[in-house]
Amino acid sequence: MKRFSAVLIPLLVLMLSLASVTFADVAEGDKIITLGENLSNEQREQILSELGATDTTQVITVSNQEEHKYLGNLLPKATIGTRAISSSAITYTKAGSGLDVTTNNINWVTDEMYLNALITAGVKDADIQVTAPFNVSGTAALTGLIKAYEVSTGDVIPEDVKQAANEEMIQTAKLGDQIGAENASALFAKIKEKIAENSPQTDAELRDIILQAAKELGLTLTDEQIQLLMDVFNKLKELNIDWNQVGDQLNQAKDKISKYLQSEEGQNFLERLKQFFVSLIDAIKGLFS
Repeated sequence: MKRFSAVLIPLLVLMLSLASVTFADVAEGDKIITLGENLSNEQREQILSELGATDTTQVITVSNQEEHKYLGNLLPKATIGTRAISSSAITYTKAGSGLDVTTNNINWVTDEMYLNALITAGVKDADIQVTAPFNVSGTAALTGLIKAYEVSTGDVIPEDVKQAANEEMIQTAKLGDQIGAENASALFAKIKEKIAENSPQTDAELRDIILQAAKELGLTLTDEQIQLLMDVFNKLKELNIDWNQVGDQLNQAKDKISKYLQSEEGQNFLERLKQFFVSLIDAIKGLFS
């Protein structure tokens, strides 16, 4: 497995210290920022600026002790490390807008992996930013994001669901090392879509869903990879997860991509991309003429 960033785990709990903070109902535009307590003053200011903090933005500091408390059963102590560095922001958007995730200096967990796991946990309708002042793996960010969402909205996410979402993110990243990060995220999303449409009742049915999803994506899985997916989704289907909401959130995430490509801006982008390749081919031809 690629190195995990000890530094990224701060997000992780990011909000346990939030337990004593009372929030009103969140409104569109509300933002919460979490900072690792081991950031230098210069790094702290850099991150706050990057995440668009204002004088009224709620800012939470996350400690390394909190990281160990909430990731200790998923990662070795040495992996979690001794410093809390990573940071994040949740900005709430209008109802029905879905989730959007962007990352900076995160080199192992992808935007889509966060998106998938957050959807599993029941997080919805927000713009999510995950960042660090230097490259980190990103494995710890999810727990803090979930906690931030839970405390700020008042929605209680069961501990077993939070645990399963963290495991999903880590297993997706591991699978991504083998078949490609984009392929792994797409496969997890495709399997979720199929479960949302028709929940499997037996291991055989779940296996069929996994194999069908892989086939539709043009992927060939080993027996070990199939078993990994079986283990993850068996845990998920035993939990009190709203699979209809999962399906809706996944559809909204896909809509953001398709709507962009169909928009004037998206069409202009595709046309510029096309012209770039035409020019590139002409230039290559010129070298041989």
